[in-house]
Amino acid sequence: MTKTPRAGRALTYLLVTAIALAIAVPVGWVLLASLKQKGEFYGSPWTLPEGLHLQNYVDAFVTARMGQYFFTSVLVTVLGLVFVIAVSVPAAYVIARYDFRGRGLVEVALLAGLFVNVNYIVVPIFLMLVGWDRALVDVFPGGFFIDNPGVLSLVYAATSIPFTIYLLAAYFRSIPADYEEAAALDGASRFQVMTRVMLPMARPALTTVILFNFLAYWNDFIIALTLLPGEGKTLQVGLLNLMTAQKAAADYGRLYAGMVIVIVPVLIFYAFIQRRLIEGMASGGVKG
Repeated sequence: MTKTPRAGRALTYLLVTAIALAIAVPVGWVLLASLKQKGEFYGSPWTLPEGLHLQNYVDAFVTARMGQYFFTSVLVTVLGLVFVIAVSVPAAYVIARYDFRGRGLVEVALLAGLFVNVNYIVVPIFLMLVGWDRALVDVFPGGFFIDNPGVLSLVYAATSIPFTIYLLAAYFRSIPADYEEAAALDGASRFQVMTRVMLPMARPALTTVILFNFLAYWNDFIIALTLLPGEGKTLQVGLLNLMTAQKAAADYGRLYAGMVIVIVPVLIFYAFIQRRLIEGMASGGVKG
């Protein structure tokens, strides 16, 4: 009777190990390749680099302008997260805790927004922004809505609001109303109840939406390519240009260094936010 659970556990460990290796091996290979000189790529691709050729990172960050693209991606991602959290948290709290006229219609509209793939509406968004630039050409001769990182972050936030509100509202509904009543008896206002009582208890859900939205904003390519056609590109678009240029020049070290610049911030953020997510879920379970 004990063999079956042990076999299942061994199979689970085997699958987890295989998945971990499938993720770690390509990342490690790219990291090692980013430290090689140009001549080392003509041999076996699995050989270790002869030395730490960090000049690839300098060339990618400065010469290939990946540093500028990195700053643009950070700016757009942070602004998008600030916008979506500032709008979604109070909206989700109101939908979850208050009964008002038209709430059902609002919830249906949010649910409908979950089924809209933003990649399918990027062209209408682009044409709408171009139309606004034409209408304001006297005020902004050089344009305002196109090639503006702030506008791109607003588009990111707007397209992710349905998912964020839906998840946060579902979590707010799971929190007992006793906490709100106790805070109200202590003289807390509605805003204080939301920010000091409900929001800390909803940390696991908040961490989850921050993680998913961060990955969506950081890894986006189509929207950034469409709305930032100028020099102020994001990392994903800049990496495509770097790949095209370095393949023609056969300078793969700089190309792989650019890939590492794109990958490492995601891994660091994911490791940090995952720890916070586990801590929040554990504390929530203890309180319950």
